[in-house]
Amino acid sequence: MGDGMKTQLVSAIQLQDLELQDKPAADQQDSGKNNKEEQTFTVEEAVETIGFGRFHILLFFIMGSSNIVEAMEIMLLAVVSPEIRCEWRLQDWQVALVSTVVFLGFMLCGALGGYVADRYGRWKVVFGGFVWSSYFSLLTSFAPSYGWFIFLRSMVGCGVAGVSQGFVLKTEFIPAKHRAVLLPLASVFWMIGSMLIIILGMLVVPTLGWRWMIRFSVTPSIILIFLFKYVPESARYNVSAGNVDAAMKTLQWIADMNRSSLPPGRLVEPVERERGNWRILLSPSLRRTSLLLWYTWFVASFSYYGSVLSSSELLEKNLLCITNPDPDHEIKHRLEDGLCYCIPLALSDYQTLLISCLGEVALIPLNIGLLNIFGRRMSLTVLQAMSAVFFLLINICTTMFGFTVLLFLLRSLVSMNFNVVYIYTAEVYPTVARSLGMGFCTSFSRIGGMIAPFIAQVLMSQSVIAALIPFAVATVFCAAGNFFLPIETKGRSLLQNTS
Repeated sequence: MGDGMKTQLVSAIQLQDLELQDKPAADQQDSGKNNKEEQTFTVEEAVETIGFGRFHILLFFIMGSSNIVEAMEIMLLAVVSPEIRCEWRLQDWQVALVSTVVFLGFMLCGALGGYVADRYGRWKVVFGGFVWSSYFSLLTSFAPSYGWFIFLRSMVGCGVAGVSQGFVLKTEFIPAKHRAVLLPLASVFWMIGSMLIIILGMLVVPTLGWRWMIRFSVTPSIILIFLFKYVPESARYNVSAGNVDAAMKTLQWIADMNRSSLPPGRLVEPVERERGNWRILLSPSLRRTSLLLWYTWFVASFSYYGSVLSSSELLEKNLLCITNPDPDHEIKHRLEDGLCYCIPLALSDYQTLLISCLGEVALIPLNIGLLNIFGRRMSLTVLQAMSAVFFLLINICTTMFGFTVLLFLLRSLVSMNFNVVYIYTAEVYPTVARSLGMGFCTSFSRIGGMIAPFIAQVLMSQSVIAALIPFAVATVFCAAGNFFLPIETKGRSLLQNTS
C-alpha cells in the first residue's frame, strides 16, 4: 500500500471518529429542542400562573354590575306589590302569583340556558339573557292589565335565568385561592341593586307611580350593555369545544392586561364531546351531590325570597307584634270577605327595608372566614341552621328597632347561604357540565321561589307563625342534608371533566 493510500485511510478514520463524537451532541440538541416544543399546559395552570390582576378587577365590576340589575328586577316585586294590589284591586293570591310567574320563567329557562351555555358558550347566554330581561322589564311598565303584567314579568324571569350564568363565566376566570374572597364580595352589588330599587320606590312611586319607577330601573341595563364587550368568552369553554386558538388569545390578552405571562409551551386539552349532557349530573361520582344540591338550591331560594317578601308583607299590613308602635303601625290590616285594600308602604317601611338590605353585606367578613376556615359544606350547614332560628325569632314581640335588627340578621344569613351555594355549585361541577349543573340548580331554586310568595304573602295574612314555620323547617332539613355532601371544594382546582 502506497503512502498516499495510507494517508487517505487515516484521514477517513479520523473524520469518522469526529462525526461519531459530534453526533450525540447534535442528538442532545435536537432532543432538548423537541422537549421544549412538547411542553404543554392546561387552562387551569394558565389561570393560576397569570394570577389576579387588572383583568379580574374589570371582570369583577362588570359582572357585579349585572348583579345590580338582576337584584333590581327581583326586589322590584317587593316594592311594586302594594301598588298593583291597589290599582287592579287584587287579592293576596293574585299578588303572590306575580312573584310566582317570574320564578316560573326562571325555572323553565334555567336548565335550557345552562344547556345552551355548555354547548354554545357562556357569553352568548349571559348577554342574550341580559338584553331579553331588560327589554321585557321596560315593556312591563306599559302593561295595560294584570294579565299582561304577569305575562311580561314571566318573560323577565326567563331572561334573568340567562344572566345568572354570569356567575359561571366569572368563576372560570378566577384563580382558586381568590374565589373564596371575590365571589362573596359580589353580594355588595346585589345589595346595591336592592337598595337602588327601594330608593327609587321611595322617591318615584309617591309622585310619578310604579310605572315610572320601572322605567328608571332599566337605565343601568342600557349602560351595562355597552360594557359587555370587555368580557371575553370563557377560555375553559373554548378548549372544551376544541377552539384552542380562541382560548389562547383570551388567556394571552388576560396575561398582558395583568402584566403577567403564560406558562411555557402550548395549550393542550382534549375536546369534550359530552358537553351539556345531563347524564353527567347523575353519574356515580356526582349523583348524591346533585340530589342534595337541588334541594339546597330549593331551600336557598325559598328562604331568601321568603325573608324578602315576608318583611314587605309584615310592614305593609302591620302584622308585626310591636311593643311601641308608631302611628303608622298601630292599625292591623287583615283581608276580610275577599275585599281588597290600598295600603302603600310608609317612609319608615322603606327605611326598614333599606336597613335590612345592608344585612346582605354586613357579615361578608364572617362569610369569607367560614369559607376559608371551615370550607363550603360546613358553612352551608351552619348558615342554614342559624337561618331557621331567626325565622322563628321574627315572630316574637319586640320594638320596631328590635324587629329591624332581627330582619337585618336574617337577611344576612340567607344571603350568605345563597353566596356559598353559588360558589360550591360552580366549583363542584366539571367544565363540560358546569353551566348545565348551575342551570338545573337554579331551576330547582325557582320552585322554592314560586312557593315562597304563597307562604309569605297569602298564609302570612292568616297567621304569622304558621307562615314562618315552613321556612324554619325547610332550612333545618337542608342543614342536615348538607352535612352529608360528599365533596369539599375548598382550595380545589376547577375540573375539566369527570375523569
